[in-house]
Amino acid sequence: MSVEKASVAEIKARGQLTIPKKIRDLSNLEEGQVVSIISVGDSLIITPKRLELDEARREIKKILKASQLSPEDLLSGLKEEREKLYKEKYGKKKA
Repeated sequence: MSVEKASVAEIKARGQLTIPKKIRDLSNLEEGQVVSIISVGDSLIITPKRLELDEARREIKKILKASQLSPEDLLSGLKEEREKLYKEKYGKKKA
């Protein structure tokens, strides 16, 4: 873990704080991600709060966008893969 020079950010009128892009990139913070803010004396620690389901949803959305697949295409492909694995493991599927 490397120690970076402190970054400066301004708190806006409604209490909004923009985390500098360099820090977001280093911490893998993305839009919509939840963070925990911990008060330690006069300082604050801001850390990503990993929500596994939300994280999985974001990753699936990225994959769909990059591959230009629709959710229906993905589900159809999953059904085909399941059937293939079933046949490999258990033989022919009974009607």
